[in-house]
Amino acid sequence: MNLSDCERLLIVKPSSLGDIVHTLPAVEALHRAAPRAKIDWLVNTEWSPILEGIPFLDRIVAFPRRELRGLGGLFRGRAWATRELKPADYDLVVDFQGLFRSAYLSRRTGAPMVAGFRRSREGARFFYDRCIDVPDWDRRHAVDRNLALAAALGAETSEPVFSLPGGKAPEGLPVIEGAPVLLHPFSRGEGKSLSIAETRELCELLAPHPVLLVGIPDQPIAAAWPEHVVDLLGKTSLAELIHLLRLAAWTISVDSGPMHLAAGVSNRVLAIHTWSNPAMVGPRRPDAWIWREGRLVRVGDLAPDEFPERRDLAKVHAARERLLDPGAPSAIADFIRRRLAESPDA
Repeated sequence: MNLSDCERLLIVKPSSLGDIVHTLPAVEALHRAAPRAKIDWLVNTEWSPILEGIPFLDRIVAFPRRELRGLGGLFRGRAWATRELKPADYDLVVDFQGLFRSAYLSRRTGAPMVAGFRRSREGARFFYDRCIDVPDWDRRHAVDRNLALAAALGAETSEPVFSLPGGKAPEGLPVIEGAPVLLHPFSRGEGKSLSIAETRELCELLAPHPVLLVGIPDQPIAAAWPEHVVDLLGKTSLAELIHLLRLAAWTISVDSGPMHLAAGVSNRVLAIHTWSNPAMVGPRRPDAWIWREGRLVRVGDLAPDEFPERRDLAKVHAARERLLDPGAPSAIADFIRRRLAESPDA
């Protein structure tokens, strides 16, 4: 199938936040290869705001994942796909998710061509007409794996482009004097979130620069934050978070979906990694920075196996009062202050 001849394409990448951001450059490459084609994107309902307003998408197909759980949900999903997807008469479906459910839904569209990764899981590849083999899979960033799939289908790929929406200003956001630093210290991943004490220490060390504190903590926070901190914990939608990331002079974030969102809109990102490999799952922008094991490293200078994944440390980190080494907050704050002094309006 010639990609440029396609009239309707469906992208299947329902979750999660970071994975959707990682897929955007590949989908834009497909759009450039088939500029007249209408492109739809199947995405879980809660993540659909990430895609709203992207100009090359014709339709966002909100998938009600929470309503279709379990074995019974699989049968309801079949009926949903027949009703919502099959009438679109897609020429090509590209499954970037690579799981049984995503491949099954892709097949249920009735499209003459369904493509996905050979290294998919849960038997997904048996639903594909084209299985794309990505060389050096274990040494490639997720963004580059997705671009390789797009290239195998006939798209020309170059430096990734992240066409994220502009976002929406939160209601009641106070007037902020100076260049704010956005801090996202919490993650659902085990052993990745900063403790409340570490978060407070980092905030204090960043004074007097205004700090926008975002995310969802896993425990109540009783004490008030310092005066230069704008507490937005649990108070922002995805659209509002995107706006704040664009507003920030720098973003400091643990390894999480919002970190990838930040790297999608700016290279002024410092990602804190504890056990994950930043070359594989860190910010994709070469001018972004990472912190791991006492070192600040520019992403473009990372070797693929410089910081190998160390999942055995996850439980240890989770049990520690401090996630970072004692000197880490000070080193991170010093780095950000220097960058702000060099270019305060960056």
